[in-house]
Amino acid sequence: MVPSEYEHEPVLLETVLEQLALEAGDWVLDATVGLGGHAAALVPRILPGGRYIGLDWDGSILAEARVRLATFGDAVVLEQANYAEFTEVLVRSGRQRVEAMLLDLGVNSAQLADPVRGFSFDREGPLDMRFNPDEGQAAMELVNRLNERELADLFYEYAQEPASRKIAKRICQVRHNARITTTGALARAVVSALGPAAAASGKLHPATRVFQALRIAVNRELDNLVRFLERAADHLSPGGRLAVISFHSLEDGIVKRFLRQAKKERVLQEVTKRPLIAEGRERGRNPRSRSAKLRVAIRLDESSIRED
Repeated sequence: MVPSEYEHEPVLLETVLEQLALEAGDWVLDATVGLGGHAAALVPRILPGGRYIGLDWDGSILAEARVRLATFGDAVVLEQANYAEFTEVLVRSGRQRVEAMLLDLGVNSAQLADPVRGFSFDREGPLDMRFNPDEGQAAMELVNRLNERELADLFYEYAQEPASRKIAKRICQVRHNARITTTGALARAVVSALGPAAAASGKLHPATRVFQALRIAVNRELDNLVRFLERAADHLSPGGRLAVISFHSLEDGIVKRFLRQAKKERVLQEVTKRPLIAEGRERGRNPRSRSAKLRVAIRLDESSIRED
């Protein structure tokens, strides 16, 4: 359940509105609709006659989005699905191509605020981290099953954690006495591996990268991003736009490389040379926006795509 006191602010909202350049009658696929912050601003742009298809893997988040977007009636269709499964959703909608796609890869702040979900190291709760609690293995299963080398590789590969080996060794020592099943227990293990000075440094919390790496692994985020991108262009109308908001270098690197290849194949053309970022006012108001990068590409007309 979304905390009642939670106020949601979508990242880079004005920039997304400007870059997608929607018109009445357009169809939009929002592959990570979340609480509907972007949707609430985008749907009026496609009325009358447009359709907004929103996906989210998290059923509790999607339920809140249904309430917030109910005023738009049949113009909004919401389904619980991983964004890598968007093609199946489009088939059910009766439309093969849309005029715009939006993918916001950030973890929803409401998920971080709910201790039951286990996403946050500063909120005691079960070490879960699954976007869909009904699918896959919880983070605690990885933490207690992987061997020391596998844990170290995971922390380094998915979060570039420089102390990955030291942290992995300490986790294995701790779990030898008792399974690590809570966010607090894992955070304390990481802090004990790095020493009290790391926790008091005033920089990132010592467990930040470890929690990021586990969340990415649990939800297969990078694999799902690749699957989404590989199919995206085929389901965009000529002139349609793809917008992807990423929050760390691994995600942005995948998007950047994909768009570079799509340009070579004359399928997509990136709209800007560099990713768009939040301006100073938004960065001050919404800390989540500070790491956000938006890349936008336009689908080229089939007549411009030809064999070399």
